[in-house]
Amino acid sequence: MTEQKSRQGQAKVLRIFRKVHRLTGAFLFIFFFVVSVTGLLLGWKKNSGGYIMAKSYAGTSTDLKDWLPVDTLHILACNYLRDSVSPSLSVTLDRIDIRKDKGMVKFLFSDHFTGLQLDGATGKLLYVEARRSDYIEKVHDGSVIDYYLGTSGTFKLIYTTLMGVALLVFTITGFWLWYGPIRMKRSRA
Repeated sequence: MTEQKSRQGQAKVLRIFRKVHRLTGAFLFIFFFVVSVTGLLLGWKKNSGGYIMAKSYAGTSTDLKDWLPVDTLHILACNYLRDSVSPSLSVTLDRIDIRKDKGMVKFLFSDHFTGLQLDGATGKLLYVEARRSDYIEKVHDGSVIDYYLGTSGTFKLIYTTLMGVALLVFTITGFWLWYGPIRMKRSRA
């Protein structure tokens, strides 16, 4: 009698886990789809022929003593942004990537997805890039909502917590859906 109750208990746990697994999957389907597609794109960004992530162009000198001061390069980058891209774009910087081995400096802006590559020695504009990989990353981690709403990471925190907990729930329930029937068969024998 206790063996039958034990099997009934195991079967009940399996039904509960199956229901949780199914409902979680149905509720979060769109989010899982977005995370998987953007994750694939981010994985392939360096192998996209420059479409997702621009190649880094080479400047004329890798010797820092030949380079212009960073503040001069910054002024040039802001001028190039206004003259070559759009005068209405913000010049607020997100970061400056110095690529000494390439002789190049990248200027990445906060309020849009544009990057400028300048020759560190001459200040010449090497390339204007659309920062598609940055946008895809924001979609991937949910911070794109914060970007458009102007919030300080609240949505990203909620989104990543929800997705992390969902992945944990899927892992536990999926394992139990695989292991539970094996356990029930063993207890029958």
